[in-house]
Amino acid sequence: MPKMLTPAQIAQYEYDGYVHPVRVLSSVAAATIRAKLETFEAATGEPLKGDLRHKTHLLFTWLADLVRTTGIVDAIEDLYGPDLLCWSSSFFIKEARSLDYVSWHQDSTYWGLNKPNVVSAWVALTPSNVTNGAMEVIPGSHRMDQVPHRDTFAKHNLLTRGQEVMVDVDARQAVRIELEPGEMSLHHVRLIHGSPANPSDARRIGFAIRYIPTDVHQIAGEDSATLVRGIDRYRTFADEPPPCADMDPAAVALHRGITERNAQILYRGTTVGSYNDPLALADRSERPVS
Repeated sequence: MPKMLTPAQIAQYEYDGYVHPVRVLSSVAAATIRAKLETFEAATGEPLKGDLRHKTHLLFTWLADLVRTTGIVDAIEDLYGPDLLCWSSSFFIKEARSLDYVSWHQDSTYWGLNKPNVVSAWVALTPSNVTNGAMEVIPGSHRMDQVPHRDTFAKHNLLTRGQEVMVDVDARQAVRIELEPGEMSLHHVRLIHGSPANPSDARRIGFAIRYIPTDVHQIAGEDSATLVRGIDRYRTFADEPPPCADMDPAAVALHRGITERNAQILYRGTTVGSYNDPLALADRSERPVS
C-alpha cells in the first residue's frame, strides 16, 4: 500500500509526469526553515548565491533534516521503492522584482545519470503562484524521452548553462504548479518545465530535492549521494555524511570539493577558458548548479 501518495496521484505521476500539491510540512515548519535561511543571509550580508545554493543539505543541519523528512521520502518510496538516495538539492530563489527565470528544459539533460528514474521534490518555503513566477509544466512530456537542448548562458536564466529545449513547446498546454508554504510538487526528470520571472514585491523561495533509487548510477564521472532510506546494495555513489553543525568546517570543505567536481559533469562540453569556462560560470551568483 502507498505510504503517502494516493493511487490516483501515483497514476497521475506516471501518466502526466508530475503531481501537486502534496502537504509535507506545516506552514509553521516551512516558515521556520525560511527564517533560518534568511538569518544566515542576514549574517553574511547578502542573499544565498552560487555554490551555496547547491547541495545545501550538506552544509546546514535543518536542510539535512528536510531531505530526510518522512512525508517527502514516503512519497518518493511510493514511486521508486524503499532504497533511496538524495542525489542533490538546489535552492531556486527569485528575488522580488527579479528578471530571473527558468527556460523550458528537462532536468536530465546534463546530469549524467544512466536512467531516468529520478524525481524532483520541489518544496515551497514561500507561496509559489501566478504573481511570483511559479513553475509551469507540460503534462506528459516526460514520455518524449530525452530531447535536444541548446545552451544560451543567458544572464537571468537560473539553469547552469541556460539550457532550453530545441523542440516546439505549446505554452497553451502548460499547467501552473501553485503551492503554499510546506507543500511540494513532484516531477519526473524528463518532464519539460520552466518558470517566468518574479515581478512581485516578495521573494519566491523553493528548495528542490532530487531523489534516485540506489540502482541508478553516474556515467559522466565520480559522484556522491546521501542514503535517506533503505539499503544501498550498489554503492556506486560515495557516501555524503550530514553536517555535524551548520557550516561546520569539515562539511564546508567537503561541500566545496563536491560542487567543484560536479561542475565538471554539469558543464562538460563547454569551452574552458572563455565566457563558457565552467569554473567561472559556477561562481556566478545568479546561477545555482542544477
